[in-house]
Amino acid sequence: MARVRRMESLYSRRNQGGTAELCLRPFGDGDFFRNDRMQALRSCGCFRRRKTMAVNEKLEEIRRRTLENIARAGNLEELNEVRLTVLGKRGELKELMKGMRELSAEERPKFGQLVNDVRQMVEQELADRKSKMEEELLNRKLASETIDVTLPAKKIKLGHRHPNTRVLDEVERIFIGMGYEVVEGPEVEYDSYNFEKLNIPKGHPARDEQDTFYITKDIVLRTQTSPVQARIMETGKLPIKMISPGRVYRSDEVDANHSPTFNQIEGLIVDKDITFADLKGTLEVFAKKLFGEDTKVKFRPHHFPFTEPSAEMDVTCFKCHGSGCRFCKGSGWIEILGCGMVHPHVFDMCGVDKNEYNGFAFGIGLERIALLKYEIDDMRLLYENDIRFLKQF
Repeated sequence: MARVRRMESLYSRRNQGGTAELCLRPFGDGDFFRNDRMQALRSCGCFRRRKTMAVNEKLEEIRRRTLENIARAGNLEELNEVRLTVLGKRGELKELMKGMRELSAEERPKFGQLVNDVRQMVEQELADRKSKMEEELLNRKLASETIDVTLPAKKIKLGHRHPNTRVLDEVERIFIGMGYEVVEGPEVEYDSYNFEKLNIPKGHPARDEQDTFYITKDIVLRTQTSPVQARIMETGKLPIKMISPGRVYRSDEVDANHSPTFNQIEGLIVDKDITFADLKGTLEVFAKKLFGEDTKVKFRPHHFPFTEPSAEMDVTCFKCHGSGCRFCKGSGWIEILGCGMVHPHVFDMCGVDKNEYNGFAFGIGLERIALLKYEIDDMRLLYENDIRFLKQF
């Protein structure tokens, strides 16, 4: 069979001028039916030019659409979505760059430059738009937070110490000045330390469940800070000169003079040759330091299971100075604490030699001192957190 030469005609239109160019390319026998015919077609210049035109048009479309989306973006989130759509790892420009393999070696650098120009332009537009948005946000925030500097300034309210704290600090300062040390102990205490070691045996009214908060039959919320004294005496480190402040608990109804929880300060001295005169002298100095040098004291016999002899100490009314008034109920005296010489049986229970050592103890109700010192007639005021009341001190 004779070989037949065929001519394939391709037409392409140029972008400018609208003229048609005829592209002729010869093929051998059977080429018309072969798969490499399209390869041959692609190798011709007009096909590449059409491909380049299509890619350029797509690039221009991306540029135009992106600028419109940037202008329409109403907030930073929408602006970031535009950036990801065009410049992200899977953005439109990345996808477009993949088509460069269809271009000739001469056209690839030019196309790459066009893509980079579009990228830089989009990045600049995004940056400008973002800067403008941030400025608008800042201006709106500043406008909403405008401060009128002509308005009077707000007065800063400074905190201060509670009346109980003021009294406690003063009492501690007085006794530390006399050589005492401050010792604290647990509020949840064993029954033995709270009662038995203080000469309060089983069956004593103070151990009744109506007066004491029992956690178990052997553990209570302490009713006094005296258990701290028992613990210190058990260590055997003598002599002892200490006060033990802290919160205590008793099953009392809340009223103007009682509370189920309050604060107590108890003192103890254990040494050789301690007498009741030492007790009286110590407490007289304390009263004068706390209430004033013209304060007088007197002791009345009383009974406490952990001291013998025992007494209650009164001071002259610091409001009427002993002449009698409503505050002291006309007597001229106010009872402030209980005291006495340590009971020998307490020494035995705590392992102290009662034949060699003796001592005295006293107990002060912190709230009672605060009520008397600041002339407060209701204990509940100390715990109601009423700023109108507390700011007076």
